[in-house]
Amino acid sequence: MSRQRSMEKIQASDYVSIGELARLTGCRYSTLKFYTEEGMLPFEQPEENLTRRFPREEAVARLQEIQRLKAQGLSIPEIKALLETKGFHPEEF
Repeated sequence: MSRQRSMEKIQASDYVSIGELARLTGCRYSTLKFYTEEGMLPFEQPEENLTRRFPREEAVARLQEIQRLKAQGLSIPEIKALLETKGFHPEEF
Protein backbone atom coordinates (compact mmCIF):
# COMPACT_ATOMS: atom_id res chain seq x y z
CA MET A 1 0.00 0.00 0.00
CA SER A 2 1.25 3.46 -0.91
CA ARG A 3 1.88 6.00 1.81
CA GLN A 4 1.20 8.82 -0.63
CA ARG A 5 -2.01 10.74 -0.22
CA SER A 6 -4.42 10.75 -3.14
CA MET A 7 -4.46 13.80 -5.40
CA GLU A 8 -8.01 14.43 -4.16
CA LYS A 9 -6.79 14.60 -0.54
CA ILE A 10 -3.83 16.79 -1.50
CA GLN A 11 -6.07 19.25 -3.35
CA ALA A 12 -8.40 19.48 -0.35
CA SER A 13 -5.57 19.94 2.13
CA ASP A 14 -4.55 23.29 3.63
CA TYR A 15 -0.92 22.19 3.88
CA VAL A 16 1.17 19.96 1.64
CA SER A 17 4.64 18.45 1.72
CA ILE A 18 7.28 19.41 -0.84
CA GLY A 19 6.68 16.09 -2.65
CA GLU A 20 2.94 16.76 -2.80
CA LEU A 21 3.61 20.29 -4.05
CA ALA A 22 5.76 18.79 -6.82
CA ARG A 23 2.90 16.45 -7.78
CA LEU A 24 0.37 19.30 -7.71
CA THR A 25 2.38 21.71 -9.84
CA GLY A 26 4.50 19.46 -12.04
CA CYS A 27 7.60 21.29 -10.74
CA ARG A 28 10.69 19.23 -10.02
CA TYR A 29 11.42 18.47 -6.38
CA SER A 30 14.89 20.00 -6.77
CA THR A 31 13.40 23.21 -8.18
CA LEU A 32 10.98 23.50 -5.26
CA LYS A 33 13.80 22.84 -2.81
CA PHE A 34 15.87 25.59 -4.47
CA TYR A 35 12.98 28.10 -4.34
CA THR A 36 12.43 27.21 -0.68
CA GLU A 37 16.11 27.65 0.20
CA GLU A 38 16.07 31.00 -1.64
CA GLY A 39 13.12 32.15 0.49
CA MET A 40 10.76 32.31 -2.47
CA LEU A 41 8.15 29.82 -1.22
CA PRO A 42 6.14 30.18 1.99
CA PHE A 43 6.36 27.27 4.42
CA GLU A 44 6.01 26.42 8.08
CA GLN A 45 8.44 24.24 9.97
CA PRO A 46 7.32 23.90 13.58
CA GLU A 47 10.67 22.48 14.67
CA GLU A 48 14.05 22.15 13.01
CA ASN A 49 13.76 18.39 12.46
CA LEU A 50 10.12 18.36 11.35
CA THR A 51 8.95 18.32 7.76
CA ARG A 52 8.29 21.65 6.12
CA ARG A 53 4.62 22.24 5.42
CA PHE A 54 3.60 24.48 2.55
CA PRO A 55 0.30 26.40 2.60
CA ARG A 56 -1.11 24.79 -0.57
CA GLU A 57 -3.03 27.67 -2.17
CA GLU A 58 -0.35 30.26 -1.46
CA ALA A 59 2.51 28.05 -2.58
CA VAL A 60 0.76 27.07 -5.83
CA ALA A 61 -0.07 30.73 -6.57
CA ARG A 62 3.51 31.75 -5.82
CA LEU A 63 4.90 29.04 -8.12
CA GLN A 64 2.61 30.18 -10.93
CA GLU A 65 3.86 33.72 -10.43
CA ILE A 66 7.52 32.59 -10.42
CA GLN A 67 6.95 30.59 -13.62
CA ARG A 68 5.20 33.55 -15.26
CA LEU A 69 8.10 35.88 -14.39
CA LYS A 70 10.66 33.32 -15.59
CA ALA A 71 8.75 33.05 -18.88
CA GLN A 72 9.13 36.83 -19.23
CA GLY A 73 12.89 36.33 -19.04
CA LEU A 74 13.52 37.48 -15.47
CA SER A 75 16.40 35.96 -13.50
CA ILE A 76 15.99 34.36 -10.06
CA PRO A 77 17.54 37.41 -8.28
CA GLU A 78 15.13 39.70 -10.20
CA ILE A 79 12.16 37.50 -9.31
CA LYS A 80 13.22 37.42 -5.64
CA ALA A 81 13.45 41.21 -5.60
CA LEU A 82 10.00 41.53 -7.18
CA LEU A 83 8.46 39.11 -4.69
CA GLU A 84 10.00 41.10 -1.83
CA THR A 85 8.66 44.40 -3.16
CA LYS A 86 5.20 42.81 -3.35
CA GLY A 87 5.39 42.29 0.38
CA PHE A 88 6.37 38.63 0.56
CA HIS A 89 8.75 38.12 3.44
CA PRO A 90 9.46 34.46 4.20
CA GLU A 91 10.38 35.22 7.79
CA GLU A 92 6.69 36.03 8.40
CA PHE A 93 5.76 32.38 8.04
